[in-house]
Amino acid sequence: MLFSLRPDYADDLPLAELVGRLRDYLDGELAAYERDHAVTPETPITRALLEPVWQRSRELGFYGIQLSPELGGQGLSYRQLAALKEEVAASGRVLGHSVLGEMGGPLRVGDIIAAATPDQLDRYFLPVVRGERACCFSLTETDAGSDVRAMRTTAVRDGDDYRLTGHKVFSSAGPVADFAIVIALMAGTEKTYSAFLVDLDSPGCQVLPGATPMSGEHIESDIVLTDCPVPAANLLGREGDGLLLGLGRVNVNRLLHCPSVLGMARRAIQLTLDRVRTRTVAGAPLAELQSVQHKLADMATSYYAARAMTHDALSALDGGTVPRLEAFMCKLQVAETAFRILDEAVQLHGKEGLTQGEEVEFLFRKVRMFRILTGTSEIQRNGIAKLLLREPGLGSSSS
Repeated sequence: MLFSLRPDYADDLPLAELVGRLRDYLDGELAAYERDHAVTPETPITRALLEPVWQRSRELGFYGIQLSPELGGQGLSYRQLAALKEEVAASGRVLGHSVLGEMGGPLRVGDIIAAATPDQLDRYFLPVVRGERACCFSLTETDAGSDVRAMRTTAVRDGDDYRLTGHKVFSSAGPVADFAIVIALMAGTEKTYSAFLVDLDSPGCQVLPGATPMSGEHIESDIVLTDCPVPAANLLGREGDGLLLGLGRVNVNRLLHCPSVLGMARRAIQLTLDRVRTRTVAGAPLAELQSVQHKLADMATSYYAARAMTHDALSALDGGTVPRLEAFMCKLQVAETAFRILDEAVQLHGKEGLTQGEEVEFLFRKVRMFRILTGTSEIQRNGIAKLLLREPGLGSSSS
């Protein structure tokens, strides 16, 4: 796809129609809803605020749209889903995270839904798809972020059931969730991890306000488990599948987070273009300065390159290939590229770029986080180097 800050997706007419309807909703009805409720990025999220967005998005066919038709979705390809995610982020809507179901909805569950039993689908996941329940994913701990195997949350057998004890942090959507997908170490083992569905109103389970990230958003919770009973029926997959399920979800999400960050970078480029066209310096628009033009050229070019490689990897994923190396590369490139774009956007906005309450200043803080979230840039480089050195055919030369 050629460069555009408002892609027309002419090569995929069904997607073009979806994008058109999505833009109308984001720029019209959802924008009005946010104005009516005075929503800002720092507004605490509540069920009362989000549920109308979940339900309306579902009525319009967007909530859980990536799911198979049997689960209530439209079976989108990863590339099509990425296009919608980019549009949501590029719209600047604060509640955009609830349109496709990222804030406690089907996108928060991700591919882990494939591991659910029929009973788990009926009791947990289908209500999430319908916007009746919400979930969060609990993997990270204070000293177990990039090194997830350092987690201390443990699961102890209690007859046929389990009891969980531990402290999870950065459980996004925790403030509105009904249940959590918790990854825990099986007690008495060194490296056997399992995944559990934990009802957040269970005895021994506390949902506490989480740390406020630098974006200022109130979307995180701590999940504190103290001898919390979990029925055997709530084990996801088999014992020992926890990291496979958890990190498998992370691997796909690593790639699927990239379109959202690209959308924010795209939004920043558009805001910057608008700014330099209207801001005058010495009686002329800022846009007439060659130094400014060069910055704009670099911002747009780097965005286009990062987007192209992301869609190339997504196409491979749609074709049945798991692009492990490319996912690491995309996460690294998108994170670093978007940060540079936002840094230049702040520079070109001047005082406005430094002022809290201005959109570009919020976007800078939000994008900066992505260099750490879902694996730091250093972790991505580690992954790239290991695959280059270990995998046959990668990094090889011919003589």
